Amino acid sequence: MTSSDHLLDLIRTTPEIDLLLRSSFGFDIHRKHYGEGLRLASGAPLEAIAGESAGGAYFLCAEQNGRRPVVYASSEGEGGLLADDLADALEIIIELEWRDCLSFSGGGDAEVMQVSAQHLERTRDKHNPDIDSEAAQVAEALSLRIAPVTDLVIRLQAAASKTEPDYVVTDQEGEEYGPLFGDHAEPRHGGWS
Repeated sequence: MTSSDHLLDLIRTTPEIDLLLRSSFGFDIHRKHYGEGLRLASGAPLEAIAGESAGGAYFLCAEQNGRRPVVYASSEGEGGLLADDLADALEIIIELEWRDCLSFSGGGDAEVMQVSAQHLERTRDKHNPDIDSEAAQVAEALSLRIAPVTDLVIRLQAAASKTEPDYVVTDQEGEEYGPLFGDHAEPRHGGWS
């Protein structure tokens, strides 16, 4: 059993953590049907482990050096490597507005992502004042680290940058998903508030 399998078992058997991951962080192990038919461009299979309400899905890849990389595929046709294993992915998921950080990345520019992450963190805290304590609760239950946002952005940018060639997501017809990195540096209408 890999560490990723162990974490998934912990989530399944800890209802309050399962609920927090689903409701506050968009990681729902009960939505494994999302992303059916997706695989890597190499033909390697993907194991669906969770979905999110917007239709995106999280997948485990084949084991490499005792770790199972995590790939994310959105319902809008973007996909790629999120982290080198599930623990890393969950740390990013619970501590960072990672999807928006990638969307407003200026095409994957680490400095732009750092600025975006700071703005997104303030917005997240304003909309959910309990988010930090919920993240801490999940981290404690799953033995995850709480890392500074700047470190998480570095890890996220590094992982997403390694998507090609080994972690490109394709659909049933073999069409490749676009990159996780968006071209914008900030929201178009009015910038960051």
